[in-house]
Amino acid sequence: MNQLRLGYLYGVGAYLLWGFFPIYLKLLRPAGPVEILAHRIVWSVAFVALLLAAMRHVGFLRTLARRPRALAGIALAAALIAVNWGTYIYGVNSDRVVETALGYFINPLVSVLFGVVALRERLRPGQWAALGVGALAVAVLTVDYGRLPWLALTLAFSFAGYGLVKKRLGLPAVEGLFVESAVLALPALAYLAWLSGRGDSTFGHVSAGHTALLVLAGAATAIPLLLFAGAANRLPLSTVGMLQYLAPILQLGCGVLIFHEPMPPARLAGFALVWLALLLFTADALRNTRRTRPTPQPTPAPTPLR
Repeated sequence: MNQLRLGYLYGVGAYLLWGFFPIYLKLLRPAGPVEILAHRIVWSVAFVALLLAAMRHVGFLRTLARRPRALAGIALAAALIAVNWGTYIYGVNSDRVVETALGYFINPLVSVLFGVVALRERLRPGQWAALGVGALAVAVLTVDYGRLPWLALTLAFSFAGYGLVKKRLGLPAVEGLFVESAVLALPALAYLAWLSGRGDSTFGHVSAGHTALLVLAGAATAIPLLLFAGAANRLPLSTVGMLQYLAPILQLGCGVLIFHEPMPPARLAGFALVWLALLLFTADALRNTRRTRPTPQPTPAPTPLR
């Protein structure tokens, strides 16, 4: 199998796992959102530590310890991903899967906005149009919900902020996930110990299957990220950008078709505006990619062996 096909396989695999993740989280009830988050952090550290030991990639920790600014950036990234994970778990287990899907539909638009604010990037007219339609969509959904879709906005802004910090840090996927999870591991362990001391922990008290699912939350976190890293290394950025819409589409399908969450006409209109904004955004990105693609140079003839 060539590298391009392997990249597509990795990318589709990552987004399929992320798309159906709400089903997995529902199986973790009656554990509460904070307990699930704590287990996800702790078992992620354990899983990735075993992976790094098998790959013999532990030497990077010594190098990282000599970079205090990088460590501060990692702490910020850890805080942002904790907010993102916690909000997502809360949304799924409070029967708001549709709103969580909205957050990941909005996320690319928020990333563009962060590029303007933080990186001083200049937007093209198509990108401004996409942001305008996206803002209109949020206004329509605010009217429909009777409030700001704060859960979706928290997911979009926290993940876009996480992506911005990660872009500046430039850490590889596995090493980055390990250090971020390790930063959060002590508070997570302290919370689990406190919960157990109160007798409110579900770990080991519901069923063997439930306990196993909590332990496997670490692998369920790390595996899609590793698949995504494999795809990003083999596919053009525009292709990865197109594939990213697969996850929220599947999450939306889970919310409406499997969990039977309501989708009134006004909410559907708001989602339609979000999709229009993403269509404008994607079309602009593809058009710009074609314009800036370098002209391929002819390959010189091989020198004959002498």
